[in-house]
Amino acid sequence: MASSRVGQWRSSARVVSTCLLAALLTCTLRCSECVKLSNIILILTDDQDVEMGGMTPMKKTKELIGDAGVTFSNAFTATPLCCPSRSSILTGKYPHNHLVRNNSISGNCSSTAWQKEAEPFAFPVYLNKMRYQTFYGGKYLNQYGSKDAGGVGHVPPGWDQWHALLNRSLHFLEERSPNHPFFMMLCPPSPHSPWTAAPQYQQSFSDVKAPRDGSFNMPGKDKHWLLRQPANPMPNSSIEYLDNAYRRRWQTLLSVDDMVEQLIKKLDSIKELNNTYIFYTSDHGYHTGQFSLPIDKRQLYEFDIRIPLLVRGPGIKPKQALQSPVLNIDLSMTILDIAGVNLSTVNMDGQSFLPQMAPSLRNGTERPFFLIEYTGEGNSSEDPSCPKLGPGLAECFPDCVCEDAFNNTYACVRTLKDANLQYCEFADNESFVEVYNLTSDPHQLENIVKKVDPALLQIMNQRLIKLESCTGDSCRNVK
Repeated sequence: MASSRVGQWRSSARVVSTCLLAALLTCTLRCSECVKLSNIILILTDDQDVEMGGMTPMKKTKELIGDAGVTFSNAFTATPLCCPSRSSILTGKYPHNHLVRNNSISGNCSSTAWQKEAEPFAFPVYLNKMRYQTFYGGKYLNQYGSKDAGGVGHVPPGWDQWHALLNRSLHFLEERSPNHPFFMMLCPPSPHSPWTAAPQYQQSFSDVKAPRDGSFNMPGKDKHWLLRQPANPMPNSSIEYLDNAYRRRWQTLLSVDDMVEQLIKKLDSIKELNNTYIFYTSDHGYHTGQFSLPIDKRQLYEFDIRIPLLVRGPGIKPKQALQSPVLNIDLSMTILDIAGVNLSTVNMDGQSFLPQMAPSLRNGTERPFFLIEYTGEGNSSEDPSCPKLGPGLAECFPDCVCEDAFNNTYACVRTLKDANLQYCEFADNESFVEVYNLTSDPHQLENIVKKVDPALLQIMNQRLIKLESCTGDSCRNVK
């Protein structure tokens, strides 16, 4: 009899325990639904430098985002080319893990393989699962819309509204459901070529020229052969070309500045501004005359790898200027962190920088060093307009100055914490190495590889080897 009562008691206890657990879970779910998650907006420009004054025309943006939040002075791209960089932003991965090498289909840019293997794991998919309303407007990946990439009918997973090559962001804000948070990714093509400014801005900055300081019109001595091939000093035709490009790039950015202002006003009018994180950045930097290279990106130097990064949002104190190193592969992890995603379930190489800009919300550490990598691209035949150059080169304009080549393939370790150094190895028949001390030589005028302690070179080489093969956690924990 006693044992029967004990059994009944245990059975009743199990029922009560189960009921309590069910009630607790129900309460938790209801409470989580009651907590309003923050909205997030990512504004991504194309080819906007920060080293050569690329943010100067953006007065409204600097005031409305930078002054209202934080400006990162050490933000970098993982690779200085459009499609690989944008792929890094979407996946949170270094190029050696997402396998996009250049802007071509054969280089895996928006290829069917990318669509099957990478897009299903891009960060918008995670946001969609968190019931975020998602919107994409503007430039996507360079080959998007081409026949070999499935045409414009292909819509990547994770997006509720898809407007690639267009921008209908204000309509989205008007039509969205107020019951769920939203994420918007706005990607204006400016200041990428062809630099077509809005009519009202085509006469702006008529007296502006590219900055003449630093490495402008300097010879690329002691550097990889591609940097040694331009004529120095540059011919007047190259200087006129790059000055015109510089001025027109600024003109196109005035429309981006207007877009930011309109967006902020709209958020304010619908009473969502104070609950919205806004990120402003670019896919990579740009150069106009540095080391006598007229215009382009693709190079390992600060002018091509540094990017603007301004953020405002809940918990971020205004008018902050942070030195913490941040990579574009960190954007996805930071956005998912804000959205409440469990980051341990996400297979990405980046790390959230929410602890750096809002320490009251998160604890975290900054990375001591990081990887920059690039795969060179060249034409299999010679350029008809530059017959003396031969095959294997690319982007040979103006005046037959080539900005890329098959063996312009490199990987670099960049350190900021203990020493301001850059160590780069090229995959060419010279096994060329470049090393810079950016404290004493911020413009990277002198390659000090032959002057550095061999022990330091070995340390940097070992770090590079580890970073080039890292994935996920190992990218964040390289010693």
